[in-house]
Amino acid sequence: MSLAQPLGLAFLPDYARALRQDVRAFLDEQLQGMPADRRARSWMGFDAAFSQAMARRGWVGVTLPKAYGGAGLDPFCRYVLVEELLARGAPVSAHWIADRQSGPLIYKFGTEAQRAFYLPRICAAEAFFCIGMSEPQSGSDLVSVRSRAVKQDQGWKLNGQKLWTTNAHRSHYMIALVRTSGSADDRQQGLSQFIVDLRLPGIRVRSIEDLTGDAHFNEVFFDDVLLSDDALIGTEGAGWQQVTAELAFERSGPERIYSSIVLLDAWLAYLRKRASANGGVTESQARLAGRVVIELAVLRAMSIATTARLANGESPVIEAALMKDLGTQLEQDIPIWIADELAASDDAVEDDELLRTLSYVTQVAPSYSLRGGTREILRSMIARGLGLR
Repeated sequence: MSLAQPLGLAFLPDYARALRQDVRAFLDEQLQGMPADRRARSWMGFDAAFSQAMARRGWVGVTLPKAYGGAGLDPFCRYVLVEELLARGAPVSAHWIADRQSGPLIYKFGTEAQRAFYLPRICAAEAFFCIGMSEPQSGSDLVSVRSRAVKQDQGWKLNGQKLWTTNAHRSHYMIALVRTSGSADDRQQGLSQFIVDLRLPGIRVRSIEDLTGDAHFNEVFFDDVLLSDDALIGTEGAGWQQVTAELAFERSGPERIYSSIVLLDAWLAYLRKRASANGGVTESQARLAGRVVIELAVLRAMSIATTARLANGESPVIEAALMKDLGTQLEQDIPIWIADELAASDDAVEDDELLRTLSYVTQVAPSYSLRGGTREILRSMIARGLGLR
């Protein structure tokens, strides 16, 4: 569908919104006493025990069928769940990729044996996944990947390297996009996806520390790794079509507008405290708060509209790219705007938790426009969707 046509209005149905109270009560208990600077890590916050507590409530793999351990709910219910988790800053990183991407991918394209083995483990938060897409010299230009799997008498032999792989050092499996025929010059042709057990011989994982001191990114090296025939997802050579469908899930949800939301809440709490002492907020503070709320409201409506497409079985790749581009821009603007507003005040900021949260989000925010596809790649996709190139 062309972007020249409107997304249309979409609202969360009542049955989905009814989930909020249970999720909020669960988070009140689980996050009690957790400071804002820890909650700001949210979808980089790895806590297996938290993910397993969610799984016991049926909230991991919520859109997967009950026959495979899921809840059998629709994308609207998952939207409400994710929105609440991110708004509160819950540590969702352990199950995040498996729940959002790997599980739906295996369900849609995998064999029955793959579904029966992996999906119940995903839904129980017993199998954590990472995504092997980016490579050195490739970045977000995924069609230029050079890692290669060569067919053997029994299975495949994998060689190559992946880069910026989130949580590879903590995951059980990787879904890797690799070349199985042709060369990088063939672009989309000859790409396939495999489920790689990260315990196999020949796999080496090396963590990368970021500016905040965290180490969730990794390099992953494959040296003559032997994969069984049933590691292949779908048919050989269909990897690009699978990836584009997968990225529609990754780019369109509330995670593309709420990465800085804990910081925003901490700043608003600071303003409320100061207002009670000083008799109100300044015009500049009120203007900034209003601007952020207005932009969030518009982006949230776009995100829900895109979710409606997913719920209808569509793959709104271009709309998701637009959503991700605009959403991450706001996520990156929020710490800059808040920092500027605090710096413009004549009074010292006597809120260490707010300052720690601002420091973390400011340092990590540049990655928002890298993960899930760089701004340049997304805008190229959008231009093609508009018929501009």
